[in-house]
Amino acid sequence: MEAVLAAGGWGLLAGSALLVGALVGYLVRVPVGVVAGVMAFGSGVLLSAVSFELIAEAHRSAGLLPTALGAVTGAVLYTGANVLLARRGARHRKRSGSQQPSEAEQSGSGTALALGALLDGIPESVVIGASLLGGGTVSAVTVVAVFISNVPEGLSSASGMRRAGRSRGYVFGLWTAITLASGGAAMLGYGVLGAAPAAVLATITALAGGAILTMIADTMIPEAFESARLWTGLITVAGFLTAFALTQFEG
Repeated sequence: MEAVLAAGGWGLLAGSALLVGALVGYLVRVPVGVVAGVMAFGSGVLLSAVSFELIAEAHRSAGLLPTALGAVTGAVLYTGANVLLARRGARHRKRSGSQQPSEAEQSGSGTALALGALLDGIPESVVIGASLLGGGTVSAVTVVAVFISNVPEGLSSASGMRRAGRSRGYVFGLWTAITLASGGAAMLGYGVLGAAPAAVLATITALAGGAILTMIADTMIPEAFESARLWTGLITVAGFLTAFALTQFEG
């Protein structure tokens, strides 16, 4: 039970960055270019974490086929859910500009935004919980990568929600709920996968990796490119190398 609570604590810590970002994004008028740059950096960090902490680890544990099947399955599941939510108003949930619809413009878009935020955060948190299964200690790189990437996600999304006329109670209530859900998902990742065979655990890890990679391409990179076109690649590489350096220190 103590290990399950520890997993929840790490997931809560990483998820709390969403709330921090949302507070800044809603209360402070951060220039759109700055939001885009921070989003590009967070994208690079997550890309590195997916590559070296998730996909590479799954391949070491179970080989190429389970890893590929898991990653493709994660991508398909995320894409399918994302398509459904996009049709209900959550297509631009991470955009900081005026792309997000208001409730008056599209009824039910508030619920879709909430579900979309949950969809984006759950795979990351499950992986944090599952990372405790290997040697009893959490992957510091995974936690740091998720934390760093969550700040711009919350910041950009909350900025867009404010522009769409969402109330302060809605925005902060949403991100508080997602933060708590992140802790719960990490506990679930540890508790449910604790007895799973290594091959199954590797496949689930790859599945989460595929979902996260799809999320980056569908929601984070577009926001970064929108206002930081000339610098997006350079900033993304900086984020990627930052997270890669962390893997070397951890090793």
